[in-house]
Amino acid sequence: MELYTKYLGLDLKSPLIAGSSNLTWSVDNLKAIEKAGAGAVVLKSLFEEEIYLEHSSEMKKMGPMGDNLEFLDYFDVDIRKENLQKYLKLISDAKKALTIPVIASINCVSSHEWIQFASKMESAGADALELNLFILPSDVTRNHQEVEDIYLDVIRKVTGTVRIPVSVKISPYFSDLARMITTLSLENNQGLVLFNRFYSPDIDVEEEKMKSARVLSAPHDYLIPLRWIGMLSSRVSCDLSASTGVHDWKTAVKLLLAGAKTVQLVSLLYDKGFSSISEINHQILSWMEGKRYRSLGDFRGKLALGSSVNPAEWERIQFMKTFGEYK
Repeated sequence: MELYTKYLGLDLKSPLIAGSSNLTWSVDNLKAIEKAGAGAVVLKSLFEEEIYLEHSSEMKKMGPMGDNLEFLDYFDVDIRKENLQKYLKLISDAKKALTIPVIASINCVSSHEWIQFASKMESAGADALELNLFILPSDVTRNHQEVEDIYLDVIRKVTGTVRIPVSVKISPYFSDLARMITTLSLENNQGLVLFNRFYSPDIDVEEEKMKSARVLSAPHDYLIPLRWIGMLSSRVSCDLSASTGVHDWKTAVKLLLAGAKTVQLVSLLYDKGFSSISEINHQILSWMEGKRYRSLGDFRGKLALGSSVNPAEWERIQFMKTFGEYK
């Protein structure tokens, strides 16, 4: 039996990928993740927003110098260059230390300058690139087509520039999600990651102030990617990677049965450490042995829409009799 799979055209020894987080910002961590049995790693994202925030913070410290436009142009380039150089060094160091694929990650909200950044990441040795895209639909003056056009603009410019595989990590927050996923799968990107996990604001009722909601995912959060992967894995023209809510081996197997090529882990690694990767690999193999499966291909997508499963099992949205039977 083996856990070998292909994702974005890359050879992976396991379908388990360490997703983008602070845990993948350290080469020592990356080596431990590989040793634990991960098939690939996605490096911590280079954030467009983070660069802008750093720029704004430094600008405030400059005072009157802010009127010198020539200096500001230099200052803006300098900050971007410093952030990018740190990231390129991480890619280079990771490639020297690891044998598994290293996937760089860009969190962007526009196509401004990211084409150049993507090209430099490719030159630094990244095996693939994950575009982490989300535009919060909070602007009431911008319609859905304008938002979708931003996604397509970023994807087309990046995939038209680099030769390494590109995957796109999106959110479930589209009014016509199925159409958007299939549309994106027809672009030049080789994969889609379903779905992003976001910062959520919360309110402290005692202090009467804003705070952050839970950062890590909950075990039931996998149900959203499970439904959409199950409904669309047989209809898309690229690989699907499952993300969010994977806390045990059974969830990983469910997502593979639904048609996912790979499964990304983050919160579990924070909760239980890198050894959980090895444990899940072992448990999947044990389950495969009991089912007499010799490879992931023997069961991947077995329960996806279009197989022998009743379509209503994936597409039903109301409980019908379920609550009547619930005790």
